[in-house]
Amino acid sequence: MKTRTIGRTGLAVTEYGFGTAALGGLYRACPRDTAMATLDAAWQEGVRYFDTAPWYGFGLAERRTGDFLRDKPKGSYVLSSKVGRIMVPVADDKVPAYGYVDPLPFDVHYDYSYDGIMRSVELSHARLGLNRIDMLYVHDIGVYTHGAERNAVHLRALLDSGLKALEELKSSGAIKAFGLGVNEVPVCLDVLRHADLDCILLAGRYTLLDRSAAAELLPLCEEKGTSLVVGGVFNSGILATGPVEGAHFDYMPATPEVAGKVRAMMEIARGQHVPLAAPALKFPLEHPAVACVLLGTAKRESLHRNMALARMTFSKDIYPAFEPHILVAPELGDDAVRQ
Repeated sequence: MKTRTIGRTGLAVTEYGFGTAALGGLYRACPRDTAMATLDAAWQEGVRYFDTAPWYGFGLAERRTGDFLRDKPKGSYVLSSKVGRIMVPVADDKVPAYGYVDPLPFDVHYDYSYDGIMRSVELSHARLGLNRIDMLYVHDIGVYTHGAERNAVHLRALLDSGLKALEELKSSGAIKAFGLGVNEVPVCLDVLRHADLDCILLAGRYTLLDRSAAAELLPLCEEKGTSLVVGGVFNSGILATGPVEGAHFDYMPATPEVAGKVRAMMEIARGQHVPLAAPALKFPLEHPAVACVLLGTAKRESLHRNMALARMTFSKDIYPAFEPHILVAPELGDDAVRQ
């Protein structure tokens, strides 16, 4: 698989990476054997960049990712994890319901400070059972997760001391790159105006359907030498399934407006004899600031199917035809806060 470089770091990642949220039981249980088989399918497909986080199954995805990678040759893969959430053990009947099924018995404490980030990295190494993490993302800082008031506190902690921790980890060689891992554009712009980031993992905001990142963030990334890793290319599924009953967009049931836009896009794709999912998977990689597209699933069959879609060929003239149907996500207020 082709590789692209993260920012100015020299660290190369495969154009398609594997995201492990589903391996932590996101929305449905994921048995260990299923998780390991899916990771193996990604490896067989040539994927050599794996992204995980303490948040995914409250440590479960990190444990499984580490177990899979532990025996792989040194230097044969790139691994990223995330900071900002520290897992705190709780009684079995106190494990929160944040969308993970059968997670480990922990709750979350948010800490974006110097000490919090250093502690988070230490705990991630222990869960992974690995002595290196190549990239760290500051996870889910922003109004989308915390609301405006709480986010102001967290953002100040990151800017005042958290970034110093990341810079020290990079300068010491403990990591090779750092950035943000978020679902919204505004916080990316806020942080980039104060700091140089190697990379941003941005979910759902630079896709065929949602181009929220295009106007300001992508030009700023090019200017500052910051790479984008794009997640959520199917926008919670609708670009893969089409506007079927129960289809989701941005973690919520798709509105009639969104369904109509996707229906029109499907007709365009049909004109080139490809399913809409194929250009959806390849679209972000057309931009020079994008280093990688993350695929996330807990089914090896889905992984193989997505990689087959990524290998499909079609004319790049298809992309301008989609533009009349794109949208930009509205500004997020406190009523949009998610956990």
